[in-house]
Amino acid sequence: LEASGGAQAVDERVQALQAKVRGLEEKLAEIEARFRKGEEENKEFADRYIEIEEQNNNLANLYVASYQLHSTLDYQEVLRIVQEIVINLIGAEAFHILMVSEKTARLELECSEGQGGAPESVPLGEGIIGQAAQTGENYFADAVARRDPSPFAEPLAVIPLKIKDSVIGVISINKLLVQKTQFTTMDYELFTLLAGHAAT
Repeated sequence: LEASGGAQAVDERVQALQAKVRGLEEKLAEIEARFRKGEEENKEFADRYIEIEEQNNNLANLYVASYQLHSTLDYQEVLRIVQEIVINLIGAEAFHILMVSEKTARLELECSEGQGGAPESVPLGEGIIGQAAQTGENYFADAVARRDPSPFAEPLAVIPLKIKDSVIGVISINKLLVQKTQFTTMDYELFTLLAGHAAT
């Protein structure tokens, strides 16, 4: 009887320990779930923080670009500032700036970056570039990721420079930085800025 009583006491002790282990496992699972939830919330906060930092940086870039464009009335200096914005803020490696000649009704090449062999002029209304200048409408290609510049007549983007409804020139982009696979919201803001402010 004593042996059976001892075995029963051991069984009860084992059962008690098993119950305690189950309880600890449940608590551990609960803590892990809380930890995972905390990690997810922290990741959300971190992602939101990065997003806000990016927006602040974009706003600062827009401010700097706007300030630079209004800092001079010298034609060559404005061209240089526009080139800097297109290179550094938009991330274009190959592009051309053409201005409308009232005498010839053509777009005359003012400067090129990263791509040679551009024609000296383009008739208004001809091809993608001439049509953008004639209509005043931005043009964006469906795919913009390229290893080499697109042909001059097949730009990735054309941004008319306008004073009110009058187009005075265009920026034609033929290659972006390799890591840039699409235009961002910031790019479109900069295009809008360039379209009006640079033209003025």
